[in-house]
Amino acid sequence: MGLSNFIVVFVLVLAVFSTIAFVNGGGVFKVKHKFGGEAYRSLKDLALHDKNRHGRFLAAIDVPLGGDGKATGTGLYYTQLSIGSPSKDYYLHVDTGSDILWVNCAQCSPCAKETDIDDLTLKLYDPRSSSTAELVPCSGGYCTEFNKGPISSCVSNGVCAYGLQYGDGSGSVGYFVQDVIGFDQVSGNLQTTTGNSSITFGCGLEQTGNLASSTGALDGLIGFGASSTSMLSQLASSGKVKKKFAHCLDGKNGGGIFAIGDVVQPKLKTTPLVPNALHYNVNMESVKVGKTVLNIPKQVYEAGAGKGAIIDSGTTLTYLPGAIFDPLRLMILTSQANLSIHLVDNLLDCFKFDKSIDDSFPTVTFGFENSLELNVYPHDYLVPYNDEWCFGWQDSEKLQSDAVKDLIILGDLVLTNKLVLYDLENQVLGLSDYNCSSTIGMKDETTGAVNQVGSHNLSSSPARYHMDFGIVMKLFLLSLIMFYHCI
Repeated sequence: MGLSNFIVVFVLVLAVFSTIAFVNGGGVFKVKHKFGGEAYRSLKDLALHDKNRHGRFLAAIDVPLGGDGKATGTGLYYTQLSIGSPSKDYYLHVDTGSDILWVNCAQCSPCAKETDIDDLTLKLYDPRSSSTAELVPCSGGYCTEFNKGPISSCVSNGVCAYGLQYGDGSGSVGYFVQDVIGFDQVSGNLQTTTGNSSITFGCGLEQTGNLASSTGALDGLIGFGASSTSMLSQLASSGKVKKKFAHCLDGKNGGGIFAIGDVVQPKLKTTPLVPNALHYNVNMESVKVGKTVLNIPKQVYEAGAGKGAIIDSGTTLTYLPGAIFDPLRLMILTSQANLSIHLVDNLLDCFKFDKSIDDSFPTVTFGFENSLELNVYPHDYLVPYNDEWCFGWQDSEKLQSDAVKDLIILGDLVLTNKLVLYDLENQVLGLSDYNCSSTIGMKDETTGAVNQVGSHNLSSSPARYHMDFGIVMKLFLLSLIMFYHCI
């Protein structure tokens, strides 16, 4: 899940608001970044956020009957989702690195009673107050799928319990219910109608670790992973959507797009997703600084346990193994003579610079399988902080874990002002520079029409579902917390 604590000076204020569009009427959710209202946080806080996120990212999930197991942590993004009949709105963390949707339920203890996120009040979901809520039996197909097989201790009329835990110790314990969720379905160009679907999700009775803290607390979590138990997979299997989604984070004007469904405009060049990977892993093949290709051993790029490149929109910064980070840092920082570099918060190389950074520093290009390239411009990787510029990337070894020190984690730092497509049906990932204040075309599978879906801004749009993709600095796009959460 995406926890992001690396501060992004004034760029944090650019909270990005996204739209999720479901095929056949995609669902539109407004997203908000949990640090969106804070102009200044310490760089140290952002790093800690990423670190916690990544600890969870590394943990496996174990779900025995009775609530023991593994959970997902808090996310960097959150959405306002309606659940139940009559419907009530809940604020949920949005996480591309986990699979299960769960909400804090009545009788939950311990659970966070308040949050430090401005203008939000936490609430508990009570299935007894919803006429459409049903308990999920431990003998049912969803429970069997979630537990990777039948539960030997399952008794007649027994409910399906879950226990989730992350690598940082945070956890959620409860039981599964099925109820109706609402979404805004794409019905025409920049138009939506109300839609809904019955979804199975967790009813949390106990949260532990960071999940029980008021820091960044929300009503629950919604995972956008590829598992068959995720909300995305459930919507796809019911014919509501294609198993595809895309996001575009606007680092220039704030706001952005988050769409679930078949994105057909623009056409994107793609690279294969690594088969059977736990996350959205891709095969990186090169790093170029300006016109110079870095001499990196091929084994540094190889995918495998604790290796390879991960696209993770729940992390704020970008993390590179030393074999890439060291020569990249050296070439960028020595591209300008007489820079007086000093360390800030024992994390970032910072310096004074009065000229145009885009005219003075080189563009970095990451190359992937199938000749797909991702351009990262100086205004993306040099972060403004206290009247200085700071080098926004981090050495993966700073995560202080042998399990992640060789990973390449590409987060919001390199994804801002890019359209990113996750096509799970064809197992490819698309990337391109894009104007995230414009629109994308979504195909309606029923009529064949292509409808335009635009960017949204939480402060100005009356849309029901709010997702606020806040950019924690143009540079610090994917944070350590996501790393903890998703590995």
